[in-house]
Formats: sequence, C-alpha cells, structure tokens
Amino acid sequence: MIGNSFQTKKNLVIGPDTFCYHSLEVLEKDFGENIRTLPISLCVLLENILRNEDEKNIRKQDIEALINWNPSASPDYEIQFTPARVLLQDFTGVPVIADLTAMRSELERRNGNPMKINPLQPVDLVIDHSVQVDSFGKADSIKINTEHEFERNNERYQLLKWAQKTFKNLRVVPPSTGICHQVNLEHLSPVVTVREVHNDRWLIPDTVFGTDSHTPMINGLGVLGWGVGGIEAEAAMLGQPSSLLIPQVVGVRFVGQLPIGVTATDLVLSITEILRRKGVVGKFVEYFGPGISKLSIADRATVSNMSPEYGATVGLFPVDEVTLEYMRMTGRNEEARRTEVYFKAQNLFFDPLKERRYSEVLQIDLSSIHPSLAGPARPQDRWNLSEGQKSWQIFLAGQKPAILNSTLERWKADGGGSQTSSKTISGTSTYEVSEVNRSFNVELTHGSILIAAITSCTNTSNPTLMIGAGLIARNALRRGLSVKPWVKTSFAPGSQVVTDYLQAAGLMKELDDLRFNLVGYGCTTCIGNSGPLDPSLVEAIEKGGLLSVSVLSGNRNFEARINPLVSANYLMSPPLVVAYALVGHMDIDLTKHPLGQDQNGQTVFLRDIWPDPLEVETLVRKFVDHERFERIYKNISVGSEEWRKIETSDNLIYQWNDSTYIQEPPFPALKSIDQDFTGGRVLGLFGDSITTDHISPAGSFNEHSAAGIYLKNLGVHPNDFNSYGSRRGNHHVMWRGTFANVRLQNQLVPGKKGGWTIYFPKMLEMNIFDAAEAYAKDKTPLVVIAGKEYGSGSSRDWAAKGVRLLGVRAILAESFERIHRSNLVGMGVVPLEFLDGATATNLGLSGLEIISTQGLNKVEPRGKVLVTFERADGFRKEVQMRSRIDTPNELKYYRSGGILPYILRQISHDE
Repeated sequence: MIGNSFQTKKNLVIGPDTFCYHSLEVLEKDFGENIRTLPISLCVLLENILRNEDEKNIRKQDIEALINWNPSASPDYEIQFTPARVLLQDFTGVPVIADLTAMRSELERRNGNPMKINPLQPVDLVIDHSVQVDSFGKADSIKINTEHEFERNNERYQLLKWAQKTFKNLRVVPPSTGICHQVNLEHLSPVVTVREVHNDRWLIPDTVFGTDSHTPMINGLGVLGWGVGGIEAEAAMLGQPSSLLIPQVVGVRFVGQLPIGVTATDLVLSITEILRRKGVVGKFVEYFGPGISKLSIADRATVSNMSPEYGATVGLFPVDEVTLEYMRMTGRNEEARRTEVYFKAQNLFFDPLKERRYSEVLQIDLSSIHPSLAGPARPQDRWNLSEGQKSWQIFLAGQKPAILNSTLERWKADGGGSQTSSKTISGTSTYEVSEVNRSFNVELTHGSILIAAITSCTNTSNPTLMIGAGLIARNALRRGLSVKPWVKTSFAPGSQVVTDYLQAAGLMKELDDLRFNLVGYGCTTCIGNSGPLDPSLVEAIEKGGLLSVSVLSGNRNFEARINPLVSANYLMSPPLVVAYALVGHMDIDLTKHPLGQDQNGQTVFLRDIWPDPLEVETLVRKFVDHERFERIYKNISVGSEEWRKIETSDNLIYQWNDSTYIQEPPFPALKSIDQDFTGGRVLGLFGDSITTDHISPAGSFNEHSAAGIYLKNLGVHPNDFNSYGSRRGNHHVMWRGTFANVRLQNQLVPGKKGGWTIYFPKMLEMNIFDAAEAYAKDKTPLVVIAGKEYGSGSSRDWAAKGVRLLGVRAILAESFERIHRSNLVGMGVVPLEFLDGATATNLGLSGLEIISTQGLNKVEPRGKVLVTFERADGFRKEVQMRSRIDTPNELKYYRSGGILPYILRQISHDE
C-alpha cells in the first residue's frame, strides 16, 4: 500500500487477535454527514479504494470524489475497483481457464516466463452447469445423469482438474455438489475476510466478481458482488482493477410483511416488474426499511439473485442480526463474530432508524404482494396467479392473430377464461403413454406443459420454498392426485443440504412419488440443460403443430432457452411448479378451477393442498440446522469417485491436443482493429431485447447447424454433441454457434427464424457463420444493428468472443446491457449507441446499406463517432453515434485488441 492519504488505518481487536482495517469512522471527523449517510454499497467501495490507494490507479481525488457523491448526478466519475474474490461456474469458467492456459502457452512462445500467469486473487470455480436431465422420474436418475455428465465432459474436467493442481489461488468445487451461487451463499463467502499484507493481518469486506449474472445473489448476505463477463473476470484474476463509474443508488424501502400463502418468489417477480418499469439499469439498488426484519436470508438472496432480471448491477441487503444468525446456522461462527465486530466498527451494521442518502427511494409494501408467475418469455412480465390463464391465452392468440378477438371475447364471457379455450382455438394431438403394465392414449393441446422443473439457484436456496414444495407433493398424494404423464418432471437443488433436510423431514419420498425425483445437483433446466423429450411426445407435438409450455422455479425464461420445442416458459415458485404439473396444461386459473378429483370423487382445489405456513416454519426450524451444513460442506473439495478418478498431467504448460471440447483459444494473440473502416456490411439487423442467449445459445444444437456440421466432419455422432455450453472450451464450435439461436429473427431474412442472413455481394441466403467466412475472404468489415437492451441476459462472454471471431467491428444499438457492453470492449469490438431517439427504423435503415466510420481511430471514452449509411438507390445518412467505450481503461483494452492482449503485453514488458 502506497497511499493512505487520509490516515484511516486503525487496529481492531477481536478476542486474542489484532487486525488492521481502514476506518470509515476516521473520515467522519472531516467529512461528517457525507460519510454517515453514504449508501452502504458506496461505503464498501470507499473502503476498497482507501485500501488500494496507490497514487496511480487510485488517487486522493478519487477517494474525495466518492466521499462527495452527489445522489442526483448522472454517473460521470470513474474509480478503480478491485474485488476480493472471483467466482466462476464451469460454463464460463472453462473458457476463462482455457484463456489463462493459452496465455501461458503464448508467453512461452514469446520467450517469457509462463509461470507469471496465475490468479492473483482467490478464485472459486464451481462445476455446476454441465449436468443434463437425461433421466427423470426414476430413483436412479441422479446416478444415470451423473454418469452421462462425466462421460460427456471428461475432457473439460481434465482441464479443470489440471488447473486445480497447477494454478495458484484456484479452488475447484467438483461436480454434483451444488450451484455456484448457493454454495457461495451457504459456504464460500466469509462476509469479512482476512488478508495478510506486509506482515499485517487486514480485515476487508468480501467482495465478488462472478462470471454469472446471478452473482448478486450474495448481496442477500450483505456482500457486495456482481456479475461480469469472463473477460473482465480474467483481468481481475490477473490483478487488473476494474473501471467503474460511481453509480446512482436507488433505495427500496420495505414495509409490512408478506401475506400468508405468498412466497419469496412472488416477491421477487413483483420487484422485477416494478424495477424494470422504473428503470434501474446500471444502478445499484439497496434494500432497507422495517420490512427487512421480516425477510430471512434465503428470502433476501432470492430477491438479490434476480438483480440482472430487474436490470440493477446489485441488489444489496444490509448486514444485521438475521445475517449473523444465518452465518452461525451455516457453520461460520468465527466469520460471524468477525462480521459483527467489523460492521459495527464501520457503522455499517443495519440500523432501521438511520437514514442514508439515495438517488431515489421507492417504497414496497410487502403486504401488497400477490401469488405470481412470469412469462411467457421475459422475467419482468409478471402476472397474478389468477391471470396466468389470461397470459397464456393472449400469448396463444398473438401467435395466431386471426383469432385474437374471439379469444379475448371468450375470456370476458367466461368471467376469467375457459379451461378448454386452447383446445377450442385449434389443434390437438394424441400421445401414447407407455407404463410398466399398460399403455394408453392422452390428448395434447396448445398449452400442454411438457416440462415442470424445480431448479435454479434463485429458489432452491430457500428452505421455506423447498419444504413448501415437499408439502404440496405430500398433500396432493394424500388426495390421490398425480402428475400428468406427458410432463417431464425434475428436481435439481442447488446444494446437497437441500436433499438432506428434505429427507430428514420425510418429504423426499413425497416428491419422488410424484416423479419429482432428484436428477442432479446443478443448474439444469434454467440454463437450458432440460435434456431430451420423449421422441413420441416430440412427434405428437410437431404433428399437431402445438404450442407447448414449461414451468420452472428459475430466473430465466427467454425464447428457446429451456427447450427448443417449448414455445412459452413460465417462472414460478417451486410449490406452483408442482401444482401445474398436476394439471398438465397452462390454460387454467388455479385460483378458481380444480386441480382434479380425489379418490372419493371430491373436487380438489389448489387451496386444499397448499402448505400450512405454520407447518412449513416448524419443519424449517427443526431440520435446517448448522450440523447439517457443517457435515455436507466438510469435504467439499474432495468430490465424487468419478471426479477422483480423472487423471491429469503434472506439466506446468497444458498439452493441447485434438479434443473436440478443449482447443487453444486465439484471444491472447489477437491484433487491434481500432481503425475506421469503409465498405462495411450488415451481418444482422435485429429488434429489441436481443439476449446473450440469442447471440450465443447454451443449449443443444442439431447436425444441420454450422457447429453440428463441424463436429460431424470430425467424426462426432450427433448423440454426442452435448450442448453449446459444454463446448465453450472449443472456439471452433462457439464461433459457429454465434447467432445460432433457433428463435432469432434477423430482419434481413424476414419470416425465417434462426441463424440466417444475406450475403450481399451475391444476395445469397446463408447461415451467419458461412456468410461471415465469405465476407472475411472479401475483407469486408461487418456490423450488427439492433434495438434496445442489446446483450441482456446471462453474462456470456462468448456472445462477445464469437462476434469478434465472425469479423464484426461494431455493434450499433439503441442501448446495451451493462455486462455485455463491457465484454464487447474487452474483445476489441466497439459498441456504438444511437443518439437523440434515433433508431434503425426512424433512420430508414434496411440493412442493405454500405457502412463507413469516422472517428474510431481517435475515439475517446463516450466520445462521438460518425457513421455513414449508403445504398445503391441513392439513400445516404450521416449519423453521430456515441462510443460506449466508457472509461480510459476500456479504451486501452480496445486499442490493444482486447483485455488479454493488453495484459499479456503488460506482463511481457515487466520481464
């Protein structure tokens, strides 16, 4: 540490130990109210830059700028933030490790010291995204799926296990353990950590960069952390601070408490709707108010988890007695003591009477929240449970505009809808069900639910929701109800603790008996690993031209994410997932219509089997305890027998081979493309809300896709393709998978969905990869044009990497999602933003234009670039656009060809 301009270093005694820390209280003597009323999140940032002041990246004036934060001002001052820890999941972690490994190889080729490439910050990599739901509804589904997981991913796991042995500061959590966010919440985060620097032991707040957009889940524990792309995470791992504009902070004040029967899922879906409408993109959100005390850490984590869905960078809850109780309950007694003393010494321990300054304050009355679901394709499209049927009918009618009016008229005439409207609208199909002792036919209609999944970190971290799902299963069985035979059911909790307490409470058997058998510990359906559907079911759906549904307790429901065959996806609480699986279709109002009949012919409604809140609370208190957490997490790094059997080399330089999963990536050696261009062509013309799933899908792909053709040519059978997510260590696959989402609509090819475009010199319709290859031979620069929220969704670095490999020089959009914008810059691709309400539509752009730029070669952060559009018909427009290279550091990355070439050059120069 070079700085300490404000002399804030102090000692803090905790029992027999003495620690150093940077005291915010010292600053209060000079800055008074500015410190006392600063939002907690900004106080954590302040401690971070106080500790890292070096008169180069962080100067005295940077600290003063944060202290003098103006809540109402637009963000315009850049600081450098250094997280205490980096969290990786394997879909994003494999390419990160591959990039670091490639940097070693490249540095060796440059006659440098490859051992200089190591994480300089602690890194946790949790292998959680690779298990698929191949088997379901059976007692041994977990065993079968785990076997398939290791068979498919052995080459990827070899790399990760080699990295675990070779890289310093890297801790790997093996497969079949849990989801990274839940493991982070329950075990990994110390909230306050200890670092030794120059023989001093420092107490510092745990802060996290995670290569998953749902990293803010840890905000529920009072830990500041957010999602970044793998590219930005790599920079943090290698000691590069991250540029951050001091954000606006929106305060959300909770009052009241949730009504009986309303869950944390209902709350977060409501918050997502409210904050999306309000507009908090790029802002910090802090929760406070008297209602805070009514929310458990699991409830808070549920709300924080979906920060990316409501657009905020973070959704931070304060540290309070509930936090400490949770830490003790999860076996972190020593950390809890440190956390209490530290946060109280810093005046950051939550005081409901203390007012802090915010850019804006919203109040949410918890008592006003209703049972909810969200769909059919966006998390912010919330509906009251009573409107679920209406949502489906409107979606269905939107797919068939000719019957829109009759649908809505029928809705009104029925006083809320008809249970048979989907069948009435059009189309049925027969599906033969084969069971052990019999076969029979069932009739499928529009709205038939094909997938019902209790999955995802959002909700499986919440014991109240998990116990609730088990109880609704028990109550349904007691009334003789069963899941419809065409529904693919699955239960994939976020940690082994969940099944442990469910078994102790006697509820795993109930879920098993309803076919919600354990299928794996990891992110399954929510990430697109829902696995194959019965071929006969697929045939029936396709034959009838039916629009089908999935219901899941996840956080993402974008088009084609869950399963390419499923048309609509609804997010909901785990108990509601069970309820909808019982009826098997979406065209029902569960608040009014019956689920079925019991053994005695009595009508059964949802209210009849809904769990008693008192029983839920009793079971949670009895079976969710510290002994369970301590036992499960005691040997977390050991892994299963399959993991222990994986053999890896002891070489310090990875031996790249002909694996179809792992190939040496080219990114460390990329050259700069920061020059103006002429003769550019439009590769894709898109509308609003193009997500990273559209740009770089994570799910399955077929043999006719560019990636499928590539693998078939290498002798890989289509049954062994696995998923795009699992192939992220092979840039040849991911390059071909860019813009390959089957639901993507490129306006250059109207009426045809999927990864198609026009190759203009010859006006040929081609898949996007082949067109990009043809353009590369012509040395034609490429651009992509899009609408609002380009790049929303998961923090998927391949959505930027793949675009760079396709030869795209610039993305022209109305607005960008925060993480994806950063990722584009980190790959040397410039994001350009339309100004003053301009759009591709009102500018008259058709995608046929030839494009040139002026100003890229001398662009400054958020500076202007002149873009010229010309067509053969005489059309010409000159448009000023804003560069979304936001900070000086980002400009360095852009001019170097990306973050990795920049860092590699820095390391080479240091030798």
